[in-house]
Amino acid sequence: MFSPLLTSIIDREGLKVVDEAGLDGRAGKTILSMVFFPGDANRLSESNDVAVILPELVKAFDGNVTAFVVARDAERDLQRRYRFNSFPSLVFLRKGDYLGTIQGVRDWADYLLEISEILTKDPTDPPPFKFPEGCGVAPPAQAH
Repeated sequence: MFSPLLTSIIDREGLKVVDEAGLDGRAGKTILSMVFFPGDANRLSESNDVAVILPELVKAFDGNVTAFVVARDAERDLQRRYRFNSFPSLVFLRKGDYLGTIQGVRDWADYLLEISEILTKDPTDPPPFKFPEGCGVAPPAQAH
C-alpha cells in the first residue's frame, strides 16, 4: 500500500504501477524509463518527497522519460535485480536495460545534473551491492 500522497499522485498523473512482469513488458517498449521505488513512506520521510518530485522530473525532461512506480510487493525482488541498498530510489532504464540509480532525495539542480549524466550512459549490468559505511565486516583480529 502506498502513502495517500503517492496514491493521489499516481491517480492525478496517470502513472503506471508495475510489478516485475509489468516492468519487463512496459520498460522494454519504452525508450527511457524512470522507475520509482518508494519504500515504506511510514518509515521513510523522503519517500513522499521523491513522490512529489517525480512528475516534475518527467516534465523537466519534456516527457522523454516515462515514469513507473513499483508495486510495494515487487520492490524487494526488483531491488535485488538492480542492486541498490536504500529506499526511495529511482532506477533509469533504456528499453529495459539498466543505466543507473539515484538513491534518496536530491536538490533539484542535482537531480537534473545526475539524470542527464545517467541518460547519456550506455546500458550496463547494475553495480554490485555496496554495504553502507559503518556496516562492513570487522577486520580480523591480529595475532599477538
